[in-house]
Amino acid sequence: MRFDFLIFDQSDDTDGHGSFDAMASCTPAQLPKLEAELARVLAWAHAEFPHSRGPLDEGHDWDFDLRGTLERSLDEQLQFDTRSGGFSRAPGGREICRHTVSLALSGSAAFCEAFRAAFDLGVGDDD
Repeated sequence: MRFDFLIFDQSDDTDGHGSFDAMASCTPAQLPKLEAELARVLAWAHAEFPHSRGPLDEGHDWDFDLRGTLERSLDEQLQFDTRSGGFSRAPGGREICRHTVSLALSGSAAFCEAFRAAFDLGVGDDD
């Protein structure tokens, strides 16, 4: 299953657990598509492992951490002065917004294997 925003980094620990970490940044216009990808991943996890979400060290199969930030900035007009070799700046007035979301999934070996297969992340690959 292809993603346009989420790219997962995979890692395993010595206890047989694995993790999938993704971070994506987008404009407000793109946010619904990013949220749809996040929803697809989390809906799959809840549907496939419905009663086993929680801390792995307490025997659960999977858990997740989801965080987001909204950054606002202003365009800036930047001019180079050839005589002085310096720059001058003036606010451009247009506000720019970016949403950044990070998702960290952790799971048992069975969860990780199923996750890799469901989202075509290279079953059994180390990277």
